[in-house]
Amino acid sequence: MAAMQSEGSSLLRKRYLTIKTSGKATLKINKSVFIAHVARTESEAQSLVFAVEIRKQHHDASHNCFACIVGPQDDFQRADDAGEPVGTAGKPMLEVIRKNKLCDTSIVVTRYFGGIKLGSGGLIRAYGRSASEGVRAAGIAELILHSRIGIDLTYNLLGPLENALLSHGFPISDKQFTEQVRVYVLVESGKELQLQKLASDITAGVACFSDQGFAYIEKDFNCKEGLC
Repeated sequence: MAAMQSEGSSLLRKRYLTIKTSGKATLKINKSVFIAHVARTESEAQSLVFAVEIRKQHHDASHNCFACIVGPQDDFQRADDAGEPVGTAGKPMLEVIRKNKLCDTSIVVTRYFGGIKLGSGGLIRAYGRSASEGVRAAGIAELILHSRIGIDLTYNLLGPLENALLSHGFPISDKQFTEQVRVYVLVESGKELQLQKLASDITAGVACFSDQGFAYIEKDFNCKEGLC
């Protein structure tokens, strides 16, 4: 029995971590104000637009430093010091994204200079801490790839199938009623055969299956010690 999974889904990440929602954190360090802005950005274009928008909002700031990791294979990565000494701003921000194993994540840290120089080490710590606080404010989500499977069956089998799906943890996303019933089920990628066997057993082999694409299901992810 072949797994009902579209070819496109085989090219996607099975699961990954990213920002839960846009977040913001403000820190004051030696009279300088650091404002971290964090967002989920799912393309290079979105990431760059986000950076431009923050820079417009804080056009009067001393620096608007930027870091991001975006793309299915983390294809687009950038660390911009925005006038700070080389390697003291964008790089430590990028390391925060990497340390938390985040994808599709962009961070801009705005600095309003307070008159006291921090030195290279102080800047690295300040930008890294600001980025970490921004990530913590935004929260982290885990996205898990699911196949969407259509199951066609007769009306008299709907109740037993629904009970079996519920007891085995297969969520029904939708139902369509015509001459027969079509049940749409979301199943974690790699578990399609398990779903098909269950449905076939319950319906004595009369259920018909169809691939209806795929979707990511989002779950909260708790920051572990040493992360965020």
